[in-house]
Order: sequence, then C-alpha cells, then structure tokens
Amino acid sequence: MKKMFNLLVAALVLVFLLGTAAEASDYYTFKLSDQVTRTHVRYKNRYNITIAADLYRAKDLNKLKSHPALVIGPPYGGVKEQGPGVYANQLAQRGFVVLAFDPSFNGESGGEPRHVSSPDFFVEDFSAGVDFLGTVPYVDRERIGAIGICGSGGFSLTAAQVDKRIKAVATASMYDISRYIRDGLGETMTAEQRDKILEKISQQRWHDFENGGVQVKKPSFDREMPLKKVPEGLNPVAAEFFDYYATARGYHPNSIGVFTDSSKMAFMNFPLLTHLEDISPRPILLIIGENAHSNYFSESVYKKAAEPKELYVVSGANHVDLYDRVDLIPFDKLEKFFKENI
Repeated sequence: MKKMFNLLVAALVLVFLLGTAAEASDYYTFKLSDQVTRTHVRYKNRYNITIAADLYRAKDLNKLKSHPALVIGPPYGGVKEQGPGVYANQLAQRGFVVLAFDPSFNGESGGEPRHVSSPDFFVEDFSAGVDFLGTVPYVDRERIGAIGICGSGGFSLTAAQVDKRIKAVATASMYDISRYIRDGLGETMTAEQRDKILEKISQQRWHDFENGGVQVKKPSFDREMPLKKVPEGLNPVAAEFFDYYATARGYHPNSIGVFTDSSKMAFMNFPLLTHLEDISPRPILLIIGENAHSNYFSESVYKKAAEPKELYVVSGANHVDLYDRVDLIPFDKLEKFFKENI
C-alpha cells in the first residue's frame, strides 16, 4: 500500500510539473525527431518568475530509471524554439533528458517589464532549470549539466561558478555579454563612447519613470519577417545574424533582437565570469567555429579557467552555424563530454 501511495504521489507531481501549457508556442525552427517527445513545462525561478520551457526525452526512455539531464539556454535575444531546441532534439536521442528554456522577461516566460536583460536573472534562470530537472522523477539530480549558446554561454558558466549542482558546462559560440556591452565587439568602444551611452541611458530612466514604462527600441527582427534574403549593405557580423534571425532559417516571432535600453546599465556595472576558477574540478568544454567573429570570448575563458577545460574548434563553421547546423555542431563530442562527466 505504501509503495502504491508513493507511486501515486510521484505521478501527480509529474503531471503538475510536466503539464502542457495551453498558450505554449507550436512554432519551431526545426523538425522534431519522431524518436523524441517534447513537453511544454512551467516552473518558478527564485524571483517567483514563471519560466516557460520545453522538456525533451527519447520516446523509449525508461522512466523507471534515473537518467542524466541537461539545461540549455538560448543565444542572447533568442528563444527555446530556436537553437536550444535544436540541441535538445539531438541530445534527447542520445539518452539525455533536456530542458530548453526562455529567459526571464522574454519569450513565453513571465516577468515585467517585457524584454528586460539582466546578468543576475539570466544566470539565475540556469539554476532554476536545475531546480526543475532535479524534481523530474526519471532524472538523476546528481548528473545535471548545462549548455549555453552564444550569450547563454557566459550565463551558464557564471551560474556554474556558484551552483555546484551543475556538474559540467559546455558552451557554443560563447559571448560574454557584459564585456560586449561595456567594451564593444572586439574591444572597440572608447571610454568617451561608453560615457555617452551611459549619459543617454541615465537620462532615459527619467523618461521611463515619468511615462510609466521602459523604452524598447524597434525590433531588429519583427513580425514582417521572415525575409527572403539578407538586406544589402550590412556589415559581415550583422549579415550573419540576419541570415539566422530574419530569414526562415531561424526566425521566430518571440525573438525580436532587442532589450530595454536601461538593461545595459547592469551589464556595464556587474561583469560576468569573474570567478571561473571556482568551476574546477568540474570540466568546461568551449566550442567555437573556425571562422567565428566571437572566438576571442571563448579563448579568454579558456586562458582564465582552471583545469579540466577544452577549447574545441569546428572546422569551417562561423558563429551562427553553431546555433542550428546539425551537420557542423559536434554532437558526438557533446555526448562523450557529458556522459564522461555527469
């Protein structure tokens, strides 16, 4: 009788945790494998914000056993239906239970005002994912890892600095968003330019306060998209991002490419990745594309982090290729890395 009661309680918990949300998006940038089950889930982070996520598992996964799990965050400005889902779909076929989430204030996740970007909240969202995965009955909570794509690479590593439950971290095309916002891409921002930006944002706060809302720029990738081709005249980096976010390849209506103007203040004031050495002895895998403009972020992390660590270069790949190119993303490498370390 006691065993039957415990099974019933576990089943009720699972229904509560894994219940499909009526308003969850069914628009994805990739095709779900017929070997994988995807379930819409909702849970709270420690700020009581509701996080929207998708849980992926193989259809033939034995739910009576415990399995390793991964939490995956999107590129900066991206959503779960894009790159994180691509990774989750592939890794679920390799035996992992995988959670792909929308960051606080963005996508289908809760939080007001909308489109806020925050180093604290975006790092917290990884730990909140670990909170959730640890309550799934068929997940081994002692075998949870994290993957961060682009901006989430910096957030996942920063979460792992203090959250010992994250047993291993892999990043793909990592961006350090705090460094990017403070110093510009390629460290090109001058002190004078930074001062002007901060002066403008400081004045913007009065405007926001007086008008009862926060300023958000016009979406970079709006609902008039997807475009049939990348606009002419863009610099190479912008063209690369447009090729993904603004065309049918990666366009999603919840991924607009901008945040509130005042969000920059926090990133300029509170840098990420300040205690990388604390991740050791848990391992780090940094995946970069041979032709990626963002490689210096991962190279800096590799120099600063303690062992065990690895910098893995994907031949012929650019930055955005590691969002969705399943022919280039090294899933065999990821599978081996996590199965050996979590």
